[in-house]
Amino acid sequence: MALLVRLLPLALALSLGFTGTLAGPAKSPYQLVLQHSRLRGRQHGPNVCAVQKVIGTNKKYFTNCKQWYQRKICGKSTVISYECCPGYEKVPGEKGCPAALPLSNLYETLGIVGSTTTQLYTDRTEKLRPEMEGPGSFTIFAPSNEAWSSLPAEVLDSLVSNVNIELLNALRYHMVDRRVLTDELKHGMALTSMYQNSNIQIHHYPNGIVTVNCARLLKADHHATNGVVHLIDKVISTVTNNIQQIIEIEDTFETLRAAVAASGLNTVLEGDGQFTLLAPTNEAFEKIPAETLNRILGDPEALRDLLNNHILKTAMCAEAIVAGMAMETLGGTTLEVGCSGDMLTINGKAVISNKDILATNGVIHFIDELLIPDSAKTLLELASESDVSTAIDLLRQAGLSTHLSGKEQLTFLAPLNSVFKDGVPRIDGQMKTLLLNHMVKGQLASKYLYSGQTLDTLGGKKLRVFVYRNSLCIENSCIAAHDKKGRYGTLFTMDRMLTPPMGTVMDVLKGDNRFSMLVAAIQSAGLMETLNREGVYTVFAPTNEAFQAMPPEELNKLLANAKELTNILKYHIGDEILVSGGIGALVRLKSLQGDKLEVSSKNNVVSVNKEPVAETDIMATNGVVYAINTVLQPPANRPQERGEELADSALEIFKKASAYSRPLSISGY
Repeated sequence: MALLVRLLPLALALSLGFTGTLAGPAKSPYQLVLQHSRLRGRQHGPNVCAVQKVIGTNKKYFTNCKQWYQRKICGKSTVISYECCPGYEKVPGEKGCPAALPLSNLYETLGIVGSTTTQLYTDRTEKLRPEMEGPGSFTIFAPSNEAWSSLPAEVLDSLVSNVNIELLNALRYHMVDRRVLTDELKHGMALTSMYQNSNIQIHHYPNGIVTVNCARLLKADHHATNGVVHLIDKVISTVTNNIQQIIEIEDTFETLRAAVAASGLNTVLEGDGQFTLLAPTNEAFEKIPAETLNRILGDPEALRDLLNNHILKTAMCAEAIVAGMAMETLGGTTLEVGCSGDMLTINGKAVISNKDILATNGVIHFIDELLIPDSAKTLLELASESDVSTAIDLLRQAGLSTHLSGKEQLTFLAPLNSVFKDGVPRIDGQMKTLLLNHMVKGQLASKYLYSGQTLDTLGGKKLRVFVYRNSLCIENSCIAAHDKKGRYGTLFTMDRMLTPPMGTVMDVLKGDNRFSMLVAAIQSAGLMETLNREGVYTVFAPTNEAFQAMPPEELNKLLANAKELTNILKYHIGDEILVSGGIGALVRLKSLQGDKLEVSSKNNVVSVNKEPVAETDIMATNGVVYAINTVLQPPANRPQERGEELADSALEIFKKASAYSRPLSISGY
C-alpha cells in the first residue's frame, strides 16, 4: 500500500501528459547547451562555462557536444576559453566563479552585462532611465556595444539626433513589459514590444541558439530587481511587411514576383506562418537557359514545384546556422543549409547574396542561383546531372534523346558511365533497339516495384523485376542509386547494360556452341521439356570444356547412366532466378536435385561451390544461365561431405553406401 501511494503522483503526472523529469520540467535547447558548457568548464571551478571562440573574430558560442569535438563553427576553427556562466562573477583568490552577480535594477544590469552603450543611450532619453530604475517587470533585449558600433553611420546619426522620439522608440522596441526568460522563448512566437505594441519575432532552434528578429542571444537570463536582460548581437528594428509585400517592393524580384503570381503562392507568402524564402533574384533566373525557364514558367505544376523548393517550412535566421543541417521545403524536398565563414550555403554552394531580411511571417535570403528540384526537370536534364552521360550520348547518336525531353511518361534505365570503361558500343539497328528497351513505359518509383512484376519497354520487350535482400534488379541489371523523379519521367541509375531475354533456357543453350555437349546431355536425361517451359530457373551450365576435363571413362559412364546423369544435371539447376547482382556475399540456392548450391560473390567474381563462373547473367525468358568450366558434383557424390549430408531415411543411406562401395563411382573414387 505504501508503494502504491508513492507511485500515484507519478501515474497522475503521466496521465496528464507530463513530459519533463521528476526533477523538473524539460530543459529548452538553450538551457541544454548552457548545461553542456557548464559540464565542460567544471574542472576550472564552479559556474565556469566552456565557450568556443571563432579564431580571428569576436564571435563566441556556448558549445554543444558535436561542436566540442569538431572545434569548428561554420567551417572555421575555434579555440576554447573558460568564462563565468551568465549570472556569476569571479572572486579574487578563489577558483571559478563562485559569486552571483549583484542584483540591481535594469539600468545598472545593462552595465554589468557589458551593454554600456545601451546604458549611455538610455541616459540620453528623458523618460527611459526612470522606468528602468523604477518598479515594474520588464525584459530588455540589449544590443552589445559592438552591435551599436556596427550600425551604419546614417542610421546612428538619425537616432541620436532625435533622442526623445527616434532613439526612445528604438530602445522601447527592444523592451517587453514583463519578465521573459529563455525557457519561455519558443520557436516562432512573437512578443509584444513596448513600442506601439509592435511584435518581436522569437526563434529558438534545436542547436540551442535563440534569435530575436534574427539577432542572436549572446548572454541570456541576467536577472534584475525589476526584470531580466538578454544581451544580443544586433540592434533590431520593427518589422511591418510580410514576405509577399517585400517581394512586391523589391526591384530585384521582378521575375520572382511574376512567377509567384502565376503559381498562386502569393496567398501562402502573405498568410500566417513562419517561413524562410530563398528568394531568387532576377539575375538567378537569367542564368537558366531560356528554353528551360520558359518551359517551367509555362507549366503550372513545374512552376509550383520550383517555387516550393525555395520555401523552407520554418524560419531560419543566418545566426542560427553554425554547421550544415537538412531543412525541409514546402515541396517536401530537403535542402542542406550550411555556412562557410560568414557566407551561408545551400547544398554546399555559396549562393546567398543578402541574408536575414525579416518579415512578419518569416525571413528572406536573396539567392543568385535558381534551385530547380528534380520534379521540375525533364529526364534529359536529370540524366545530364548524373553519372550516366555516356548513355545520354548513345541516345543522342541513335536519335532517341527526344524521348527524354518531352512529356512522355517513362522510366529510363540508365547505365552508369563505369559500365562503358572498356569501350562504347557502336550504334546500329540492334543497339538502337537495345536502347529503346532501356526505356520503360510509365513513370515508376523503385520502392513500389515487386518481385515477378513485368515492365513494358518502348522496344516492345517485357522486363522482369527481381527483388533480393539487398538489391533490386531488372533483368540482369540492378539499381545502383536512388531514383530521380522528374516532371514526367524517372531516372533509374543501373549497374550494367540490360540484356533482355531472347528465348528459353534451352534456346540460349542451343544457340551457344559452348554448350553443345550439355544440350546433348539434357536431351539424354529428358530435361529439355523442363527447360523449355515457363518457369524460374538458375542454370549453372557446364561448357564443353568442363565435360572434356572429366576423365573419359568417368564421362562415358555418366552419359550411359540416365539416372545419374539426370541427378547431376538437376543439381546444376536452381529453383529460382538469381542474377549476379542479387547474390551479395553468399546465397544457398536449392537445386532441382534437392541439395543446395553455394553461390558467392567476391571482388566482382561469382563462384558456385567455390568454383569461379566463366560468364554470368545470360538471360532467358524462364531463367538465367551462368557458364561454368566445371561439372559440379552433388554432396552425395563427394565422400568428404558424407558426414555433413546425412540422409533422413535408411533407403538414402543405403544408396550412398552402395555408391561409395562401387569400384568406379561417378566421381572417380
